[in-house]
Amino acid sequence: MAAADDAVTGARGRRRRKAEDGREAARRAPLSALRPLIPFAAVYRGRILAALLSLIFASGATLVVPIAIRRVIDHGFSPEGHVFIDSYFLALLGVVAVLGLSSAGRYYTVVSLGERVVADLRTAVFSRLTILDPAFYDRTQSGEIVSRLTADATQVKSVFGVSISILLRNAFLFVGAIVMMVWTSPRLSVLVLGAIPLIVFPLILSGRGVRRRSRAAQDRLADASAYASEAIGAVRTMQAFGMGRETTARFGAAAENAYAAALASIKARAILTGVAIFLISGSVVGVMWYGAQSVLSGAMSAGTLSQFVLYAVFGASALGQLSEVYGELAQAAGAAERLGEILASEPAIRAPENPAVLPQPPRGEVTFEDVHFTYPTRPEHQALDGVRISVASGERVALVGPSGAGKTTVLQLLLRFYDPQGGRIRVDGIDIATVDPEALRQRLSLVPQDPTVFSGTILDNIRYGRPAASEAEIQHAASLANADGFIRALPQGYATQVGERGMTLSGGQRQRIAIARAILKDAPILLLDEATSALDAESERAVQNALDHLMEGRTTLVIAHRLATIRAADRILVFDNGRIVEEGTHESLLARGKLYAQLAALQFTDPFGDSARPREPHLKLAALPAE
Repeated sequence: MAAADDAVTGARGRRRRKAEDGREAARRAPLSALRPLIPFAAVYRGRILAALLSLIFASGATLVVPIAIRRVIDHGFSPEGHVFIDSYFLALLGVVAVLGLSSAGRYYTVVSLGERVVADLRTAVFSRLTILDPAFYDRTQSGEIVSRLTADATQVKSVFGVSISILLRNAFLFVGAIVMMVWTSPRLSVLVLGAIPLIVFPLILSGRGVRRRSRAAQDRLADASAYASEAIGAVRTMQAFGMGRETTARFGAAAENAYAAALASIKARAILTGVAIFLISGSVVGVMWYGAQSVLSGAMSAGTLSQFVLYAVFGASALGQLSEVYGELAQAAGAAERLGEILASEPAIRAPENPAVLPQPPRGEVTFEDVHFTYPTRPEHQALDGVRISVASGERVALVGPSGAGKTTVLQLLLRFYDPQGGRIRVDGIDIATVDPEALRQRLSLVPQDPTVFSGTILDNIRYGRPAASEAEIQHAASLANADGFIRALPQGYATQVGERGMTLSGGQRQRIAIARAILKDAPILLLDEATSALDAESERAVQNALDHLMEGRTTLVIAHRLATIRAADRILVFDNGRIVEEGTHESLLARGKLYAQLAALQFTDPFGDSARPREPHLKLAALPAE
């Protein structure tokens, strides 16, 4: 119990340090955190060009409006102005039409580009997740990953779509307004341009605070999502223990933390917006006052002042919206940074540049040569210590031993979920470290203790073993796995939806689907990890018969507890503390009277004193949660 508490405390400490590291990175990194998004957008150069053209036309049309208004004010109200007034307003109507069409084009091209980019981003992140090795998932919560795929990607989408459109429009408009102000009145422009640094500098400083708080808000939301995912995944256990209120309270606390972090981000953005509006509007008022003095003194016409004020309003409005967008971009930068962390993650297990080719046809030989291994999350514990195993083609080898002895580690290393720190593992004489992991895993079939059944149909779940298999091949595999009978008895047969994680099926049914999947894959090396340990007697009998079919003609490594499986093995390897301490057949190991005999005696003697009477028809060794 103390060890478990220490593990939990250590995990929490690692997560806390990771969160602190993330917040420190958020404080250091500017909007360059959005840089990983650029390659996704650069693919669509045609859409970007169309968006830029639309922006140019929309901004140009907007900037023409004050010129038309100046002419109306200066000339339209003179005695001869009625000659020009209609033409001025007709021209203005044409400008407005161009503005409307180009604005619609700008919105469509930019927003659709944003949707396309974020869809590609989600796919790229998910694709990277599929190749990251189990060590990554040992230190990262699944709910955290889902939060990045959903909440963070949505944050990026809203900004990259709408906000980028607003950003580009107002950037064009701001620059154009500045140019036109200088052209209209250089003297008044000096006042406006001199005020811009006083406006922009505080906005940049406050924007950093917005981004930092936004990153914190996304982290807290991810914590809440991770807890919700874990709780919903274990809803039956939660309800069975009557922990509904406590679970709700814990999620409520996580949600409150997310709310508090989001509220801090909102407050920062509100202050940023208020300061920006005051500074910008105040500068416009000051320019209008100074311009009014010039009109009164006759140094400037009323139309020229109106034109300049409109350009000043356009520029101020654009700058104000740019400040708001900057806050949104700062907020999105936190989300993009979290997604970028996944995209930048490199799998520790990867194919070498020139991978070795496994021999054809496959023989199914397995060799462990002085293998040493410790898990990354438990470097102080030696999971395997100098293990040597040699399994011939077609041989059945049973792995037995107490919980945590290293049995499951053997299978995980053979699947190359991890690489050993010392020694070599060979399949058919080839070092698996020199082989493409996908090519290696094509030669291996795994039937785990707790098989994974995906939401979808039974047909799809069995076909997972070989996606190109025909329906007839799938049904044949199910028949060999003793699954065809119960499948056909279901309402929709093979088309029956099994629900999330196959919860509508019993443990024995899920196990037989997993065996059918392994039969369909038809790999030469079979790995069985306590495949019947959690089943009742009837289900165990059906699954064991299916396993007997599956093991025929294949090299088999089986973590065994059932006496029939152990006796059927050609050899038994007894593990203890990461070492192989005994090797032999069931009878020879019993005769030695060592660890195997002790384990057997614990399971085959009557706890009430009749040591001659067997308790169970199988050897029930301790269950292994994770080695």
